[in-house]
Amino acid sequence: MPTNSTTPTAVKVLLGCSKCGASLPDEAQFCLKCGKPVSLPPKSPAVVEPLPPEIRQIRRPSRLLLWISLAVLVGVILWAGISDSPSAQEVQEFVGWKHDRIILDAPFSVGPHTFRYYKFALPEGSVNVAVVGQFTSLADSSNGGNRRDSAKAKNNKVADQEVDNGLEVYVLTDAAFTVWQNGYATSSVYESGRVAEGTVQADIPAGAGIYYLVFSNKSAPKTAKAVKATVLLRYKSWLPEWSRRMKGRFLDWIGA
Repeated sequence: MPTNSTTPTAVKVLLGCSKCGASLPDEAQFCLKCGKPVSLPPKSPAVVEPLPPEIRQIRRPSRLLLWISLAVLVGVILWAGISDSPSAQEVQEFVGWKHDRIILDAPFSVGPHTFRYYKFALPEGSVNVAVVGQFTSLADSSNGGNRRDSAKAKNNKVADQEVDNGLEVYVLTDAAFTVWQNGYATSSVYESGRVAEGTVQADIPAGAGIYYLVFSNKSAPKTAKAVKATVLLRYKSWLPEWSRRMKGRFLDWIGA
């Protein structure tokens, strides 16, 4: 059964020559009758719409700001890890970077006219290390002599309390400990004097070494002491041991 259908065909627009008026095809460049060049109507300029504000923003300053912030953050981390200033120490303690090593954290007793020591060593390349801690001492009531001294203290509390509770604490190098142990005066890294309690705070010289933490009761011929002490090594510079060794080797190599 036949059907009526139409197929769309391309329609060419005919132009007229401005000189002779002859009809011209759409794509003609010259008049086919008089030869005059065909002047085409000017095309309308393309309209460029502006970009949205979020696209127009220049990304380079944002990246620059990011790199500056990253550099500042790295600088702060290095300062907090390497510096031994009080502020840096507070930052290290706040974020848990304190690299402490316990020397002593237990109660003990020191007999009359004697002493007790704790030996510790620092590895090669150690820098910015300090001995820190607290201690207290009391007359040891478990000793028979102490009971007699306690009876005396009832009559003269102030004088005998100083005699009973006084203790001397030292931090000595290996060589200084040998001299001190033999009864001679020597230099010390730390010396508390004769006190009943005190705070240990002393910087250790850089480099490897053997040291002694000494609790002396030599000045009390009859009274033992009950001591409570917490003393530790604190690395004030947050550097791993391998980096300290490399630094020491480099300084030795350049002869510093």
